[in-house]
This record gives sequence, C-alpha cells and structure tokens, in this order.
Amino acid sequence: MAYNILIVDDSSVMRSMILKTMRLSGLPIGEVYEGAHGKEGLEALNNHWIDIVLVDINMPVMNGEEMIDNMHQNTDLKDIPIIVISTEGSSTRINRIQYKVSGFIRKPFAPETIRDMVFEVMNTTEKNKGEDSDGS
Repeated sequence: MAYNILIVDDSSVMRSMILKTMRLSGLPIGEVYEGAHGKEGLEALNNHWIDIVLVDINMPVMNGEEMIDNMHQNTDLKDIPIIVISTEGSSTRINRIQYKVSGFIRKPFAPETIRDMVFEVMNTTEKNKGEDSDGS
C-alpha cells in the first residue's frame, strides 16, 4: 500500500528536502501534496485522501498550530497522523500541540530522523488497520 503524503512548509526548499528524504526512506509513497501554509494544507486535506501530514509550525497566512487545531475539530481529519517538523523552540507552544500530533522533529534534522519517525507512526497505523480488516 502506497501512502499519500501532505507536506506543509512555507519553504519550498524544505518541502523538497522532506520529500527527497521520504522517497529515500523506502516508504511506499503514492501521491504527494504540498502547501506553503496551513490554509493550503487544509484545502489539500479536504480535496484528497491523505495518509500522513508533515507540517511546520511557523508559517504565514495560517500557521501549523492553527492547521492542526482545524484538523482536530473536523471528524474526517482528526485521526490523520501528524508529524511536526519545525524550528519552534517555545515549550509552551510545543506543549499545546504535543497531544494532537504523532511526533515532533526539530530542524535541522538528520534524514534518518524523519525516516524513523514516519516508519514508527505508519507501522502503528498499519497494524491497527490490519487488525480491524481481517481480525488477525
């Protein structure tokens, strides 16, 4: 099964680097969607099937925290795994979102960090889906 991925970051260079890291990780990747801010991310989520979201916190128009809050208020989006990839250093802000996300990666990061986090998050999700679908 290939995973549809949404990458939301105001830096096109960072989005490209995250995508390259994802492709090199060995994770089966289906469709990839990108957004430069939270509003574009929400538009992609409302128009496409997304399996995992990688999002920055500090962005113009709508920041990542606002996007995450919007996702959690929407019953169709609230269970999609979210990994935050950010330079955010405010422990107050991190504490506000930590229970809403599957993981937090601080920039700069090693490619292995993203790979390991995505595998951890998606393996958990796949295990749960498998148990529901065939009862084994």
